[in-house]
Amino acid sequence: METILFYEKPGCQNNTRQKKILELSGHVVKSVSLLDHPWTKEELAHYLGGKPVAECFNPAAPAIKSGLVNPRDFTKDEALEAMIKEPILIKRPLMKIGIHCIQGFDPVLLQNLINLQPVQVITDLNSCPHTENSSCIKQEH
Repeated sequence: METILFYEKPGCQNNTRQKKILELSGHVVKSVSLLDHPWTKEELAHYLGGKPVAECFNPAAPAIKSGLVNPRDFTKDEALEAMIKEPILIKRPLMKIGIHCIQGFDPVLLQNLINLQPVQVITDLNSCPHTENSSCIKQEH
């Protein structure tokens, strides 16, 4: 059993399903609001790792969906600055498991890392299920 620090957008349907899968596998999940956490470039960079910069952005973020922000236009440093300023741009979840910092919910990686148990009904756990009429805009607390 692992304790997983799980950075999420509160209320996100996929993040809720992802946490449930982790919990059903016997792990302890500690949720943190990705939107309210005081990110630094160094900390966030650990989660993004060596992936191409465009893959680190949340494709369901309103600014990306509208075309206002193009993830391919950023250097890694510029992306980190933009994501710290507007955390909704960060592809989620971010998870810290021991010394490992992970971006996105990859069942194969998690199976190898923490013995994630298979779930009977696996759906797309990374794409935002919102319709065109709703978005990931931060709701007031």
